[in-house]
Amino acid sequence: MAQRVAITLIDDLDGGQAAETVQFSVDGRSYEIDLSSGHADELRTALAPYINAGRRQSRSGRSFTRTAVRPDPGTLRAWARAQGIEVPPRGRIPQRVYDAFAGTD
Repeated sequence: MAQRVAITLIDDLDGGQAAETVQFSVDGRSYEIDLSSGHADELRTALAPYINAGRRQSRSGRSFTRTAVRPDPGTLRAWARAQGIEVPPRGRIPQRVYDAFAGTD
């Protein structure tokens, strides 16, 4: 048996039929809203002065921060024991041990 599924967009402002989904971003947060042609035009008209005065952001995406590479856990445990620092034989190594190790460089 064949089926036909119809998806109808509903205008998020007035509940009428929407013609498109508009995407926009403010303060680093992205939004999308389903709008009729009239409401989409109103939104674009309202934003036009700000868009014209603004700069386009590159699509390179998020900026990345460099993270420090942590030492091998086995090496760190051996170093800590040699220094008289109590460290669990398995599981998570406390941050204070990493901090102490970093201070020896």
